[in-house]
Amino acid sequence: MERKHIALTVTLALLHLLPTCGQMLQPDSSLARHDFLYAGQSKQRRMFIVKNGSVAWTYRDHLKRGEISDAILTTDGHVLMAHQYGLSEVNQNNEVIWTYEAPQGTEIHTLQPIGSSHVVFVQNGHPALVRVMEIPSTHIVHEFEIPASKSIHGQFRNARITSRGTLLVCHMSQGYIAEYNDEGKQLNRWELPGAWSATELNNRTLLVVGKGNTVREIKRKGGKVIWQPDLSPLKLRQVQKAVRLDNGNTLINSWWNEWNKEPLDTANAPLQAVEIDRSGHVVWQLRSWRQPDLGPATTIQPLEQAVDRDKLHFGRFNSRKRR
Repeated sequence: MERKHIALTVTLALLHLLPTCGQMLQPDSSLARHDFLYAGQSKQRRMFIVKNGSVAWTYRDHLKRGEISDAILTTDGHVLMAHQYGLSEVNQNNEVIWTYEAPQGTEIHTLQPIGSSHVVFVQNGHPALVRVMEIPSTHIVHEFEIPASKSIHGQFRNARITSRGTLLVCHMSQGYIAEYNDEGKQLNRWELPGAWSATELNNRTLLVVGKGNTVREIKRKGGKVIWQPDLSPLKLRQVQKAVRLDNGNTLINSWWNEWNKEPLDTANAPLQAVEIDRSGHVVWQLRSWRQPDLGPATTIQPLEQAVDRDKLHFGRFNSRKRR
């Protein structure tokens, strides 16, 4: 009888703890969990730097034309951005260092610095081009054509330089990721419907994002999928980028389309980003549509991953062999 009483007491104590455990399992929703650069494809061309849970820097482009598809914070504190109809570099005094307008009939949705004197970008158009440009003069010093679909707007989104000095280009409308050297030779190709972004990880695998909120870690050789979380329970709107964090978790954006006919309900607004662990469990979620209103999410770059432009090279441009 005494043993039954003890067992009942223990059971009741555990049941009493369940609500507390449930609270502990709730994802962190504090803006202070990460310090990051934030930008999104929206009607208002805005970028933010969030530090210690508050907006520390805001950039507003009053041209009101185009959308910010890519933004990169560098270790010198500058931000490079591709805004559909051009490229710009700004500092945190909101001074424009240089700007480049996309030629008529073309679009630009991505760029990468290569050293302190050049950038490489993909220019959607007919023909579609990978171009190396000297900055701040904005003089094109090298280019090559790459395959593209008919629809200019849907051709390409992100492109990223690898540690090998090559360029990963997401052929979004054609459904694959290609790796090119600086002469335009295709070195590798991985199939991925709606390919939006691809990043080389330290262990020589790729973190890729495609249609249908597909996030995968794949092996370079053969493209074998070694990790693919099930994101369906999260009801994300449209994933465009994923970032592998220093703690091993993955930060994933969720873009909401301001141009659709569905009004934004800020009282029940969609997620802008989530951080998940290897098992797919959500450990942090971002939903900041009021005080501050960060807007739709396209780029979220942790500040500790600021890009050292002097360490990036594209073939012979800023080649390590020269240093």
